Amino acid sequence: MVKIAKNLTELIGNTPLMELSGYSGKHGLKQCLVAKLEAFNPAGSVKDRVGLSMIEDAEARGVLKPGATIIEPTSGNTGVGLAMAATVKGYRLFLRCPRR
Repeated sequence: MVKIAKNLTELIGNTPLMELSGYSGKHGLKQCLVAKLEAFNPAGSVKDRVGLSMIEDAEARGVLKPGATIIEPTSGNTGVGLAMAATVKGYRLFLRCPRR
């Protein structure tokens, strides 16, 4: 039976594996080479896992309360993953790109 997700965070990390048989054959590898396709995460990056983990860790430690605002310096995909997870979980988020 197909599992139907209740929200986007339930889809994070359930990314497919793909055998790279062409690469293995071309390079004479005897082992099976497999790639984890992290682009299949809801926001398209391995950083979806990071964003969700940061929020869940802060919730578990009691430092992030319902309705809180999260402030985070970022200049890339971590911000995208954090934005998706924060939105689904009902947090406001302020991202700032560091100068350096």
